[in-house]
Amino acid sequence: MGLLAGGLARIIVPSRGQGCIYTLVIGVLGALIGGALSAAAGVGDGISGFNFGTFVIAFLGACLLLLVLYAIGGRRAVR
Repeated sequence: MGLLAGGLARIIVPSRGQGCIYTLVIGVLGALIGGALSAAAGVGDGISGFNFGTFVIAFLGACLLLLVLYAIGGRRAVR
């Protein structure tokens, strides 16, 4: 699921191409960030299995992570 969420997030948010491992890490970290934020906000159970809601949370977390990395790295991070 991390690879799918990270891959879709990299299509939506501009980033430089780092490969499959980078995408997987972004997806997994995005899932953790999205799950923590959704649990803190009281929206659902966070990450609770392999379903569509969990994928959406992982995707949004990965997008958020990529946006933060983009803001930190500046324009150099974009292809």
